[in-house]
Amino acid sequence: MPKTQETVLEIDLKALQHNFEFLKSKINEKTKFLAVVKAFAYGNDANEIANYLQDLGVDYFAVAYTSEGIALRNAGITTPILVLHPLPVSFKSIIEYCLEPSLYNVKVLNEFLAVASEENQTNYPVHLKFNTGLNRLGFWENDLDYIHSKLKNTSVIRIKSMFSHMAASEDLNESEFTLNQIYAFKKIIEHFETDFGYKPMLHMCNTSGILNYPEAHFDMVRSGIGLYGFGNSDKEDKNFKPIASLKSVISQIHQIEQGESVGYNRAFKSNAPQKTATIPIGHADGISRIYGNGKGYVIIDNKKAPLIGNVCMDMIMVNVTGIDCREGDEVIIFDANHTANDLAHNADTISYELITAISQRVKRIVKN
Repeated sequence: MPKTQETVLEIDLKALQHNFEFLKSKINEKTKFLAVVKAFAYGNDANEIANYLQDLGVDYFAVAYTSEGIALRNAGITTPILVLHPLPVSFKSIIEYCLEPSLYNVKVLNEFLAVASEENQTNYPVHLKFNTGLNRLGFWENDLDYIHSKLKNTSVIRIKSMFSHMAASEDLNESEFTLNQIYAFKKIIEHFETDFGYKPMLHMCNTSGILNYPEAHFDMVRSGIGLYGFGNSDKEDKNFKPIASLKSVISQIHQIEQGESVGYNRAFKSNAPQKTATIPIGHADGISRIYGNGKGYVIIDNKKAPLIGNVCMDMIMVNVTGIDCREGDEVIIFDANHTANDLAHNADTISYELITAISQRVKRIVKN
């Protein structure tokens, strides 16, 4: 690979394919696969990734917000798209772009029914989200009778799926809680079948659910973080390939003396002569201030160089004392060998937060 000359996020589509095929190997061939591509495909490039996954045969996509679904449609995605957190202000746009809303409480159900009626829709596909313990979004089981009363005499919408979301599927110490969630969802399904006389498509498992709870695969599974290379445990991480590498360069090297400070607020003061390097990436690019003052590091010449001082908006400074490096040399913030997981854990956060924060001003390079 040519040496990096600026801050870039390299996206490896072959690694994405590996992760997709690994996850597919864990499910029945009749079980559908939904790829979660919200938040720019977890900080990567939603258009490139969704088109690639569409070619690989993904059955469904999911986004958080309507604008994300519209962007995918404009990028050529024809696969069904579930909008996980639609807001009533965007319901007309959902219909215009043939997106499928998750309806999660009485208010959004009634408002979507009203808009779909105004737009003269018949059997418009919707998905009912049920809360089984995450306590974030979702109907309760005792809402089912009301839902039935609202829908039994209308053909404006049709329920394409019912789903729920596991709260702790990655934590086997919480298996009793997760099994109770699965049981609660099955009770909701039975209640629905009694009221409605049929069973729509069912889905509950996220990435860790796919791996840890095969009994809950139902008709479809959903994966986000797994596609991007993380399995939520050291054991499972070995089966995945991180698809993104964040790289930059050394802009300048300084030799500082004992007692000199580095960065804003003089947050770092040297206790001995040191060599520092300045790198053109900062909190405006997604490297949060939490990584400053030694909590974060970069890789230069295959060695860890800890961040010193506060993270600036556009730059970080690192200690390169003892590292053979020059201005213009490549810097790795994270890649497949020095993972976002490792860097995030060092700062007491998670890979999700780090990778989804990478600013859109960082250049994306897609490798096929």
